[in-house]
Amino acid sequence: MNTNTEKRSAGTEAATRADFSRIRYAQVWEDADILVEALDVRPTDTVISISSAGDNALALLGAGAERVVALDLNPSQLACLELRVAAYRELSHAELLVLMGSRPGTAEARAASYVRCRRRLSPAARAFWDGRPESVAGGIGAPGKFENYFRLFRSRALPLVHGRGTVEAMLRGGTREERERFYEERWNTWRWRMLFKVFFSRFMMGRLGRDPAFFKYVEGSVAERILERTRHALVVLNPAENPYLHWILTGTHGESLPWALRAENFERIRSRLDRLEWHELTLEAFLERERAAGVARRVMKFNLSDIFEYMSEENTAAILASLAEASAPGGRLAYWNMLASRRRPESLAARLRSREDVAGPLFARDKAFFYSAFVVEDVM
Repeated sequence: MNTNTEKRSAGTEAATRADFSRIRYAQVWEDADILVEALDVRPTDTVISISSAGDNALALLGAGAERVVALDLNPSQLACLELRVAAYRELSHAELLVLMGSRPGTAEARAASYVRCRRRLSPAARAFWDGRPESVAGGIGAPGKFENYFRLFRSRALPLVHGRGTVEAMLRGGTREERERFYEERWNTWRWRMLFKVFFSRFMMGRLGRDPAFFKYVEGSVAERILERTRHALVVLNPAENPYLHWILTGTHGESLPWALRAENFERIRSRLDRLEWHELTLEAFLERERAAGVARRVMKFNLSDIFEYMSEENTAAILASLAEASAPGGRLAYWNMLASRRRPESLAARLRSREDVAGPLFARDKAFFYSAFVVEDVM
């Protein structure tokens, strides 16, 4: 395992505009179930993963990759990953869930767990978390800007529309017919639609949830698109089985957990942690370093999160071309679109093959419901 942070040697468009000085995402808001299936990780694969808080890098590690490399430009995000790695080494599964905030727990219990993990942290990560005892006390899956946005939604906005009983009834799920009837008769009120359009507008999301720079390439109504996807999560999918929805509405994950936090995956991840490394680098800088070391053109799988959301179409095409060049045939890319449509351009059709046959059915099951598309592309 390599815990040394390396300064980025190349910039990206997002890095020049967005604020990377704080935890933006204290957990990963992308469904690892469809990601693991999409990338079809093999025992000889090197997987490159945009880190964020690290949950999906850990999931891909548990899925069996030979090597997982987590990259991020934000050292706060890498501190989140590093504390997770320490927690997998030091804690029981039940203790990990309490430290994360997935399960209720006291501030004292979380502080005690952090003390046990602390000795495994690098000096930089130790200083980061030592200076944020309140973030540990509340659960390390909670202190990001995005999570705080959802906390404001459930504590201040949602009670103006739906009481606790209605929220609990919705989260119990039921048959498809029952969910549809509940949504139309009890949930989808004019107050709900009005609240949603205000709280999930471009202005409110930019001010409270995401960096305003991330909306540069977004056109049309943000709230209308997310509202449509929310109906999908409440009616087509079963809310009882959706940990992301549970966190948004209750502040914990409920009985369903994201891939990396499930009991059946805990020991698998813990036993493979020496295969994980992380770096404060751009994709381009990391690939250049690999080429210089003579390890380019290996089969690679790429979890690209939604990084192209923040880039022009020209920059997206340039990075996709470099990723296709870095991986031998058999490599695969997976990424999300939230509000800006990004896919490989026709100019790369000979190098990247679109796999809508894979992505389409998986996207229909995507529990992180606010994305507008899931994209899978193969290296030719």
